[in-house]
Amino acid sequence: MAVLDARALNRATLARQLLLDHADVPVLDAVAHLCGLQAQEPQEPFVGLWSRLRAFDPAVLSDLMTRRGVVRTHLMRRTVHLLTADDAVAWRARHDSMLRQRVLGTYRRELAGVDLDELAAAGRAVMADAAPRSMTELARALAVRWPEPGPRALGEMLVAALIPMVQLPPRGLWRTRAGVRNVLLSSWVGRETDPPAPEGSDPVGESLVRRYLAAFGPAAVADVRAWCGLAGLPAAVAAIRHELVAFRDERGRELLDLPDAPRPDPDTPAPVRFLPAFDNALLGYDDRSRIVDNAHRGLSVAGARVVLVDGRVAATWGVQDGTVVVAPLRRFSRADRATVAEQARALASFLSDNDSDRIRIAASPR
Repeated sequence: MAVLDARALNRATLARQLLLDHADVPVLDAVAHLCGLQAQEPQEPFVGLWSRLRAFDPAVLSDLMTRRGVVRTHLMRRTVHLLTADDAVAWRARHDSMLRQRVLGTYRRELAGVDLDELAAAGRAVMADAAPRSMTELARALAVRWPEPGPRALGEMLVAALIPMVQLPPRGLWRTRAGVRNVLLSSWVGRETDPPAPEGSDPVGESLVRRYLAAFGPAAVADVRAWCGLAGLPAAVAAIRHELVAFRDERGRELLDLPDAPRPDPDTPAPVRFLPAFDNALLGYDDRSRIVDNAHRGLSVAGARVVLVDGRVAATWGVQDGTVVVAPLRRFSRADRATVAEQARALASFLSDNDSDRIRIAASPR
């Protein structure tokens, strides 16, 4: 098998993640291609798409949310993702068991003795009126019947695992602050989630592997699982292996990919890109060394916003008093500093609706 070094994997990742060139694709198509965007921080998907799309208009994404073309829901890794409605409906049942197990991993003691199927039926009955509810409101409606677990454990299990829900706008709209109000996914999009596949088959798992490789490949099976949290995917991989090509990384791991997916020359220039908190370009892998040094790996799970220079994490960024502040993690060349400053000013203008381009770049570490 051909060996792909870290730089080759980096350029492939950037190309798949729409970070090598700004893409000229509709917003809905970009969300679908990326298999959704991590969205527990409501404003972060806007930065993620601004960094990936040419002339991105945040009003388009807000409109897709209000028109129900994209939804905010718990899915991969039990985290809130912004997904196309089609993908949420198609993928949800395949994630059900994982979602239950992840909530039980936190609240197993509190939920001991609770019949989860009975709890789910009761929760659906409460939500059947299509009235938006917070997690706490739903849990309190059922607390008389299940007083022992407490509202937090009940609410997490109901909203994040047992019942397919969406978080309603205005939460998640551009430059809007709003609390979480949930409704049934089926009532919001006007159709039920796709049923589980017959035992012994896994068409959704196979589709997820293909879609993942299109957006993240080449990658190992462990990377696919790290992205979505699902067990049992080796069987899905085995079922479609004849469609795939295989490589090795420098550690000797087998990497799978779609035959015709882009794998750019490792010397392809990579532009500076500002990524939002919890971006899947980092979190979507078990081995993140293709894009971030091991010394900085923890940034991706800590919610740090990062700056890519030459395709790798080289700084963190945030906003303080309307100013985009960049904190380098290594020494910047003069050219790097100028390019980072240029992109930071563009980001500041985007975040402020062209009201400000104030930036500050801290001194590089010695």
